[in-house]
Amino acid sequence: MAEAPLKIAVVGHTNTGKTSLLRTLTRDPSFGQVADAPGTTRHVEGVRLAAGHDAIVEWYDTPGMEDSIALLEYLDRLDEPGARLDGPARVRRLLDSPEARGRFEQEARVLAKLLDCDAALYVIDARDPVLGKHRDELSLLAACGRPLLPVLNFVQAPAHRAQAWRDAMARLGLHAVLEFDTVAPPLDGEQRLYGRLGMLLHSHSATLERIADALGQQRSQRRIDACRVAADLLIDAAALRLTVANDADALAAATETLREQVRLREQAAAQALLALYNFRPGDYASDALPLSGERWNMDLFHPHALKDMGVRLGMGAAAGAMAGGAVDLAVGGLSFGAGMLIGAAAGGLWQGVGQLGQRIAGRLRGHRELSVDDAVLRLLALRQRQLIQALERRGHAAREPLRLDQPADDAWRKAPLPDALAEARSRPAWSALNAHHDDDDRRKQKVAELAQRLAQGMETGAPTE
Repeated sequence: MAEAPLKIAVVGHTNTGKTSLLRTLTRDPSFGQVADAPGTTRHVEGVRLAAGHDAIVEWYDTPGMEDSIALLEYLDRLDEPGARLDGPARVRRLLDSPEARGRFEQEARVLAKLLDCDAALYVIDARDPVLGKHRDELSLLAACGRPLLPVLNFVQAPAHRAQAWRDAMARLGLHAVLEFDTVAPPLDGEQRLYGRLGMLLHSHSATLERIADALGQQRSQRRIDACRVAADLLIDAAALRLTVANDADALAAATETLREQVRLREQAAAQALLALYNFRPGDYASDALPLSGERWNMDLFHPHALKDMGVRLGMGAAAGAMAGGAVDLAVGGLSFGAGMLIGAAAGGLWQGVGQLGQRIAGRLRGHRELSVDDAVLRLLALRQRQLIQALERRGHAAREPLRLDQPADDAWRKAPLPDALAEARSRPAWSALNAHHDDDDRRKQKVAELAQRLAQGMETGAPTE
């Protein structure tokens, strides 16, 4: 027989971010309604978190409490002389009164749901001062006899009063306080929340610990999957080559074709990352590029975009081509000649001979090749890493489009590019942007290796070797 789900109410004063918290905990940006106006949530709304076919936790979003001072006074007036009712009994008597269906209807919904739950999160806007109405709210909620976990929201705001709230909670005997900003939650915020609930609900501690462990594993797997998306983009870009006749008009047209292919490929990767983290396309500032804003509103191939990220172009013809322009075969390291072909044949590299032979023959016919400069690959990697890290730290209640800062590490700017990208340079078939794309086992292996190294770099800031 399946274990009954744990029921937890999310309660608090109006407009403190209760619905926002549930959006982040459920990774559902469409749950409920979020607005700056008070009293946005008017009814109790529920959502289930499941493992397999079994619901483990049922969360309940409740209306904001607005008139706790008057309600507490009314509750005192209901007390009969000589009656010694405990807190839950007093609350139930309140719920049976006419005022529970009139003046205090909204607060009555909150208290009725809390009586039906195992525990509650008391959500606090840490920017607000501690007032008497908050203490009265807590008195009413405590009367329900259910464990309360105060959750300090908006602690990333510059003028928050988190310490004052901690002091106030301690004076009320609530010492297990959690900071959880719904717009920018800590990476392990969900795990810490379930861990604190486990301290308050000993009989459910095993279930809550299981949830916390599962969330940690899911977070790690999401990062690996995200880095695989980024690695696949980088392999596609590194292996991309266009062969074009050696005249100015053809080179200009092919250069723009190459750039547009890479731009669109980067956009596709960004969309894949947004979907992976369960965000909407509008969660970043829409533009021709997947990342925008003042810092990002520049062309991927423009020297200013590279300069802004601290990435330098290479030397010689590649630099003169402005990161993605015409790079002839000699610059690409492909001026092999007959001696190289003979040596490759002697080594048994017949497949490589065929490919190199075609490319050298093209050069002899006056053709040139276009490829993506190393500097652009560095910029792509930096932007993908930043996007992944920003999505990991973004709450599903955030409403402002994503804005990114310049990364602090120099790893992808200056260190040698990973071997996987160097190998992709010599394998045009590895790019899904080229004709005759071949996602062979070797490519899959290199994508996996590059993804793993990108994931490790997220923790250390180090480049891949």
